[in-house]
Amino acid sequence: MMNYEINRLINFATQQSLISEEDKIYATNMILGVLKLNEFNPEEVNERLKTPTPILENILDYAAEQNLIENTVTERDLFDTEIMNCVMPRPSEVINKFNELYEVSEEKATEYYYNLSIASNYIRKDRIDKNIVWKSATEYGDLDITINLSKPEKDPRDIAKAKLIKSSSYPKCLLCKENEGFYGTINHPARQTHRIIPLDFTQGQKYFLQYSPYTYYNEHCIILNDQHIPMKINKDTFKNLLIFTDILPHYFAGSNADLPIVGGSILSHDHYQGGHYTFAMAEAPIDKQYTVSGYDDVEIGRVKWPMSVVRLSGNAKDKLLDLADHILSSWRSYSDESVNILSNTYGEPHNTITPIARKRDGKYELDLVLRNNRTSAEHPLGIFHPHDEVHHIKKENIGLIEVMGLAVLPARLKEELNALKDYLINKTADISNDQMVAKHSNWYKYLLEKHSNISKENAYEILQEEVGLKFLEVLCHAGVFKRDENGLAAFDRFIRQVK
Repeated sequence: MMNYEINRLINFATQQSLISEEDKIYATNMILGVLKLNEFNPEEVNERLKTPTPILENILDYAAEQNLIENTVTERDLFDTEIMNCVMPRPSEVINKFNELYEVSEEKATEYYYNLSIASNYIRKDRIDKNIVWKSATEYGDLDITINLSKPEKDPRDIAKAKLIKSSSYPKCLLCKENEGFYGTINHPARQTHRIIPLDFTQGQKYFLQYSPYTYYNEHCIILNDQHIPMKINKDTFKNLLIFTDILPHYFAGSNADLPIVGGSILSHDHYQGGHYTFAMAEAPIDKQYTVSGYDDVEIGRVKWPMSVVRLSGNAKDKLLDLADHILSSWRSYSDESVNILSNTYGEPHNTITPIARKRDGKYELDLVLRNNRTSAEHPLGIFHPHDEVHHIKKENIGLIEVMGLAVLPARLKEELNALKDYLINKTADISNDQMVAKHSNWYKYLLEKHSNISKENAYEILQEEVGLKFLEVLCHAGVFKRDENGLAAFDRFIRQVK
């Protein structure tokens, strides 16, 4: 059985250009070593697979039967990465191939690199395809909704083992360049199939390109600093984002904010995210134009979006960067108590920016999303953070991806929405006794009142539509200047004082 599976894997790796004909014997012997086998016969294999998962599942079952691994999610993930490492090109080969294709076209280079990341199982596409995704139409465009099912739950046996392992500072975090080729532990994912591409940024700053193994949208990439240093939003951030759009003009690039609550999950390592995807925010129109003295060659607009976005556009990169830095500096120290904005309390800063850069019609475009992380007695998790009434759908921080219009929602919603669908079809009056969905009680009553035409055919579609509207509410909570008369007037006041 294993003889055939090894032949299948070699066939797959050759088809996907992970290895060449000359590498077959070497790669086979590497696999035999990992599986502790000393017999092999070449067999003809006639199949074409999109991912190696069906082959790896069989190999992993064998490894568990032979006690090479314990049959847990984490140990299977560590072992299948070790197996795939046997058919991987060296980092230098990947870089050389990327650069060679880049000379032909930027898109061919990223297409090769992305497909390699899937073929190598670094991006576990079969898991990501399990995510539930849809679009929800709103007054601000079609929001992307994802129920994230791609991250498997930890096995209790893995949790117990993890407690016994001494913590290590190598690599320092999941984003460090030292992850490339790292063998992995119970506490740290294997990265033997991980390859990173050096990027030629200016000012001696070294960055690398990689893809996110979780891929929330097409070609979801990460641009990571060579050094393990904290994230900071400043003029260099804006400059690096625009440089990235010069290098890969078909990609956008953005950064999480640099403060807790409004920032991303990893603030300890300077990095950006990008990709080949157009979010609803990018398609949102300008609903008011502004001018700032001295920046006549930069178009300045307020974006029609539930969060507070200043869009800068122009051909003059230096001017655009100067204005972006000026707006950031102004915002850092700006307060307007009439709309709950305080720049700091007791010396703790609250204002920052989530920036997103792209090329549009040959011009640079930079969206500056104004953020504030202040908390209050009424909103202890954040004044400009999802409020209590939406926590049944989304409680987590609103980072870069959500800001642009993509909701990454918890896996629990899969079962909860299916249960709610049945209750809606049966017109059940009270669901508060069902522990799984009791948190949705108020929302459920609202849905019953709002929709008089609920049927078996449309119940789930209604729920999806309403989840999208809840996510819109989340974004409205996160907006520092609300989209009402008072909020928009406050937005105007802020821009007016940028001189």
